[in-house]
Formats: sequence, C-alpha cells, structure tokens
Amino acid sequence: MPSIGHYFAEIDDLTPNLYICRLTLMKTPRLSPQTLLVLERFLERPRAWRYGYDLSRETGLKSGTLYPILMRLAKYDFLETKWVATEDGVPPRHTYRLTPRGIELARVEQPISRVAARVRRVAFSGGKA
Repeated sequence: MPSIGHYFAEIDDLTPNLYICRLTLMKTPRLSPQTLLVLERFLERPRAWRYGYDLSRETGLKSGTLYPILMRLAKYDFLETKWVATEDGVPPRHTYRLTPRGIELARVEQPISRVAARVRRVAFSGGKA
C-alpha cells in the first residue's frame, strides 16, 4: 500500500499541468416593466436611431426614469449611442438604437412581458380578463 506522501507527490506532479480558466459573463440588467416597455418601442424599428425625447413621449416615461434605463442598456451593450448635430447653434442630441445583442434580448423578452402583463391584468381585476 502506498504511503500518504506518495499521493502528495502525484498531486505535485500534476500541478504544472493544471490550468484555471475564469470567464466573465455579461450580466443582464434588471428588466423592469419600464425597461421592457422601452425595449418594445425599440423593437418596432430595431435598426433605427431614436431620440430620448421621442421615446419619452411614446412610452409616457419621465426623463428621470427613461434616461437611467437607456444608460443601463447602453452599459450592457444592448444599445448603441451617438451624438447628432442638428442645426447651427442647437446643442447636439443623443440618439440610441438597439445592438444585435439588444435586438435578441428584446425579441426574447417581448413574449414573456406580454404574458406577465396579462397575468397582472387578470390578478388585479379580480379574475376577469
């Protein structure tokens, strides 16, 4: 029977061949009902550039809600952003559009958000759809 030292010697022999790999996964931000609403609006024209002001009017979200959502989606690479100069003397405007990753997220989440909205509607209407 081999001694315990024999087993440690075998472990030491393996150490140079041991590789540790760590992958960093991009997390998905919290998808609140407001975030899902914004993604739904972008999905109507996925590759079009959109102004925040127009999104605010379409969604009914105030700027204090909308712009943090847009910044968070851009941070996680779901939105592409750029500044656009409109006229002389007018400050440039920030525009947004979905990235391919954002299009994929919006398409996956859209059916889920519609089902959740129906469930909430039934739950809060006393069981009547």
